Amino acid sequence: MAQITASMVKDLREKTGAGMMDCKKALNENNGDMDAAVKFLREKGLAAAAKKAGRIAAEGLTRVCIEGSNAALVEVNCETDFVAKTDDFQNLVSDIATQVAKSAPADLDALLNQPFWNDNSKTVNDIMTEKIATIGENLSVRRFSLVQDGNAFGSYLHMGGNIGVLVELGLSDGIDAGNESVKILAKDLAMQVAASQPLYARREEADAKAIEDERAIYKQQALDSGKPENIVEKIVDGRINKWFGEVCLMEQVWIKDTDVKINKLLSKISQELGGEITIKGFERFKVGEGIEKREDDLAAEVAKMTQG
Repeated sequence: MAQITASMVKDLREKTGAGMMDCKKALNENNGDMDAAVKFLREKGLAAAAKKAGRIAAEGLTRVCIEGSNAALVEVNCETDFVAKTDDFQNLVSDIATQVAKSAPADLDALLNQPFWNDNSKTVNDIMTEKIATIGENLSVRRFSLVQDGNAFGSYLHMGGNIGVLVELGLSDGIDAGNESVKILAKDLAMQVAASQPLYARREEADAKAIEDERAIYKQQALDSGKPENIVEKIVDGRINKWFGEVCLMEQVWIKDTDVKINKLLSKISQELGGEITIKGFERFKVGEGIEKREDDLAAEVAKMTQG
């Protein structure tokens, strides 16, 4: 059997990112053959990833990457808040955001099968599998939003990436995306979206069924309170307008100055710059929203582990 040296173990660790004892075992199992040991660890990593895949990953981070005229917002999940705070995981999320912005995948499957932007010998899925093996938790790319051929972008990460926002602005001729007022406005709008959670940019984009449902609720409330039928519709119209003021970004009160609404803010800055600025779209991701988190009973888990 070939002699396994510390230098060989170190080289294998650098190639795979696996633990020292796993690297030593892989080299022993394969008589010092480095390529065979790498394959051995990759197979072991795949097995570990498959075992972890059933575990709930509801923590994680969002990240934004802007590459030229492309901008990406991603959410990558892990199992614990502890891992979400590590440099290793944070670097992974940033890499995934860069991948989306650079390579413009059509969907998650396409993303995972793309060559990794920083190492074309591996796919994004390979990178995820290696990280699952080294970090020791189930990890997943949950979703991404990609804007291509954009003009101006604003982004904001709240609480280190627990909430991530990407805003795209439209600029008329003569207004430069690099203008300081434009950059400040884009950042302010991203912060507004993070804080106020609008559903639409403007009321014309609101879902017809959602409006119909709101009207029906307000109408029933007015009737139940004994309001005369001849004024019920006016009451409903008033409440619908108030609802639009909550769910439409353009009609929301600006968080930095409650005497100003977002549409007035855009008009003011547009006028100052001698053109027109519009909100083309936005995306807001909150880590773990919609994922049912498992509530572990620690005492029961410890008892189970100590039985037998």
